[in-house]
Amino acid sequence: MLLACAMSSYSQQKKVTVYTTAANTDLRLAQTGTLEFKSMPQPLETEPCVFVDPKVSFQTFTGIGGALTDASAETFAKLPKAKQEELLRAYYNVNNGIGYTFARTNIQSCDFSSDTYTYIEEHDSTLKTFNIKHDLQYKIPFIKAATQAAGGKLPLFVSPWSPPAWMKDNNDMLHGGHLLRKYYQAWANHYIKFIRSYEALGIPVWGLSVQNEPMAKQKWESCIFTAEEERDFIKGYLGPTLAKSGMSNKKLLSWDHNRDLLYQRASTLLQDKETAKYIWGIGYHWYETWTGSDMQFQNERLVQQAFPHINLVFTEGCVEKFDYNRLHDWAIGERYGYSLVNDFNSGTVAWTDWNVLLDENGGPNHVGNFCFAPVHADTRSGELIYTNAYYYLGHFSKFIRPGAKRIVSSSSRSPLQTTAFRNQDGKLAVVVLNMSDKEIPYHLWIAGKAAATSSQPHSISTLIIE
Repeated sequence: MLLACAMSSYSQQKKVTVYTTAANTDLRLAQTGTLEFKSMPQPLETEPCVFVDPKVSFQTFTGIGGALTDASAETFAKLPKAKQEELLRAYYNVNNGIGYTFARTNIQSCDFSSDTYTYIEEHDSTLKTFNIKHDLQYKIPFIKAATQAAGGKLPLFVSPWSPPAWMKDNNDMLHGGHLLRKYYQAWANHYIKFIRSYEALGIPVWGLSVQNEPMAKQKWESCIFTAEEERDFIKGYLGPTLAKSGMSNKKLLSWDHNRDLLYQRASTLLQDKETAKYIWGIGYHWYETWTGSDMQFQNERLVQQAFPHINLVFTEGCVEKFDYNRLHDWAIGERYGYSLVNDFNSGTVAWTDWNVLLDENGGPNHVGNFCFAPVHADTRSGELIYTNAYYYLGHFSKFIRPGAKRIVSSSSRSPLQTTAFRNQDGKLAVVVLNMSDKEIPYHLWIAGKAAATSSQPHSISTLIIE
């Protein structure tokens, strides 16, 4: 009864504030007006609507953030102090920025490192030489600064790209290869060493993924885990080692690769009870589009339907093939908006962008895999360049806060894509994405009341009902 009353009050007594980012305008997360609800018992088919139902809720929101990589940290260190402070405020301050609440970092080197490095000496399977000295120069200070800017709390998950070369059958940290079974326990111990080393320096680790992109043989750091190998590694080594080390509370994410094989990997792992008991969530990326495919959101929904207790986490995405002349290409931000809306509607609880910051070349990257980030630093001038991806992300991260519940938001027109959340303070955040060339008038409708508004061409809006 209380929920029904609350639902009615949203439309009858509350105000709606609209924030918009739109192509061919100066609007960037700009407040563009307030709306009023009026009686509208039954919309006609000719009247486009976004129907919101706060009575029906789904998954609980964990957070949105980006990866604090070596590349981001090294680029950050090259900025003047005032610009460093600006970047931290832009990402992590909810009032004067977009309020990131989630983060990722790499265990040992990845492609977005300036070189290949490890934390242990050659053939040290006992890990006696384990040392994170490499990270003390740039990455650890950057993670600490971001955490402080976020108010002292920034849930961080950590991911390896490759074990040391000598632990693998190709004797190479790059170019795929498999972890040798005789080193399964040593590698499981390595995660523990890493987590303890970071936490000893005051950086809490919220969770970890088993392996970044376990089916990709890359020219950079990579390591192949088939579904059966990952199952056996979790069940026999990593899961028990976390438990014995008092780290059962760390959120373990498996897969951490594209949506295309998502269901096959999830079913192989989660249908094995001894493996499933250690897994908190399934991570995924958006790069299945390399095949020419669209983003395969249906695979997320199938995993969520088949394993409703599991948590879906978007663990990485970026726009590849950096080109300085494309920094303000509107398609970059729209790719983010399209993924975010559909990922959350498919049951995702957390969403993690790739590098939070890169330089004017889309790096540094030690194998030339240069990419876009939401913010770039021109290290020649010390200036920050905000792509529209930053603003598209902000339409979610600024207004949807940890602990929010996704609620029904249903569009009567396919060009109006939408998702919505109810925050713990009772405010509703309704996101409306329009990737078409047309302005679309519509009504925001709740329980027989509606507020008239319009969606600009190639725009994203967040409507806050309070």
